[in-house]
Amino acid sequence: MKIIVNLDVVLAQRKMSMTELASEVGVTMANLSVLKNNKAKAIRFSTLEKICEVLDCQPGDILEYRAGD
Repeated sequence: MKIIVNLDVVLAQRKMSMTELASEVGVTMANLSVLKNNKAKAIRFSTLEKICEVLDCQPGDILEYRAGD
């Protein structure tokens, strides 16, 4: 089982860059890259909430569960 982060898909749909998102959310590009590249071990709910607010999306638009991967 694996949690997949589809942040790049949502960013493309919103025509927003990682730099813009990092600035608006208030996180570093490095931390956002770790999340986007599925290397993160955890995410704070406050960060997830802010990402969803900025991208006008739901957590399920960004996070996906895949069994058996």
